[in-house]
Amino acid sequence: MILPSVIDAIGGTPLVDLSRVCQHLDLEGRILAKLDYLLPGFSKKDRAAKSIIELARADGTLASGQTVVELTSGNMGTGLAIVCGILGHPFVAVMSAGNSVERARMMRALGAEVVIVPQAEGSKPGEVSGADLALVDDAAQRITFERKAFRADQFGHSGNPKAHATGTGPEIWDQSGGSVTAFCDFAGSGGTLAGAAEYLTTLGVRCYAVEPEGARALAGETVSNPGHPIQGGGYAMGDLVHLNGTPLAGHLAVSGDAAREGARLLARTEGIFAGFSAGANLAAAIDLLRGPEKGGCVAIVMCDSGLKYLSTDLWE
Repeated sequence: MILPSVIDAIGGTPLVDLSRVCQHLDLEGRILAKLDYLLPGFSKKDRAAKSIIELARADGTLASGQTVVELTSGNMGTGLAIVCGILGHPFVAVMSAGNSVERARMMRALGAEVVIVPQAEGSKPGEVSGADLALVDDAAQRITFERKAFRADQFGHSGNPKAHATGTGPEIWDQSGGSVTAFCDFAGSGGTLAGAAEYLTTLGVRCYAVEPEGARALAGETVSNPGHPIQGGGYAMGDLVHLNGTPLAGHLAVSGDAAREGARLLARTEGIFAGFSAGANLAAAIDLLRGPEKGGCVAIVMCDSGLKYLSTDLWE
C-alpha cells in the first residue's frame, strides 16, 4: 500500500509482549508495550499533533498557510513540524534550554523554527521544571500574538486526548484481543492517559497516572522535589485540563533512577530503544504486577525513542 503522505503513517503501531522482562524479574502477569516510538517523529505525540491540526483546519480556527506555535519538550514539536510541513503551515517550536539538544536539532531539520527559552533561576540542566515550563508558555503566548499565529495548545486542545480515545486506546484493546486489565502512563499534558482511559475504562480496564517521586501533584500530594530527569512530563501540575473528570484507579510514583533503569532494561532485554518516560512506564507497570494488578495484563506506551537522549546520562 502506498500512502499519500507520512501523516498517513501516524497510528497503528505494534503491541509487543514484554515476556523477557517479566521472566527476568519473575513477575506474575504480562506487560504489553505499544511501540509509539516507531511513529514518523519517533514519539506518541505525532498522534496528538495530527489530530489537533486536522481538527483546527476543519473547524476554521487554523487558516490555510497560517503559522502554528506551540511549547514543547521536543516531541510534540517534532510531530507538529512534520504535520505542518506537509500541510503548508510555518511552525515555531518554543522549548526550554533544559531539554536535550537532539530534539531541537530534529525539529530544525524538519523545517521548524526553534526558539530556546533559558531555564528559571535554580533549575538544573537536563531537567525541566514547572517554572521552566511557565517561562516557555509565556514566550509561546507572546510569539503567538506577535505573529497572529494559531496556538496548538497541547495542554488544552481537545484534539490531544481525542487522538488517543480513537487511536491508542482502541488499538491496544484490539491488538491484545481484549486481554488488557490495566493501563498506566507518565503524565505530561495528560492527553494520552485521558484519551486512552476514556475508551479503556468503559471496557473494565483500570487506568493509573504515573508521576515522579516528590512531584505527585495529580495525586494531591505536596510537591517536595520537583526536579527529576524524566523529560516530557512530571511538571508538578495538579490541574491538567485533559484529566479533569477522568476516572483513575490510582496514582503511581517513579523515581528518576527507576525510569533510567527501566529504559535500560527495555533496551538490554527486549531490544526496545526508548526514552526516559517509557522507562518510567515500565517501572510503574512492574510495580502494578507486584501489587494491585498481580497476575493481570498491563499495557504501556513506549513514548519516544532513546535516540533523543544520546546527550543525556540515560545511556552512560
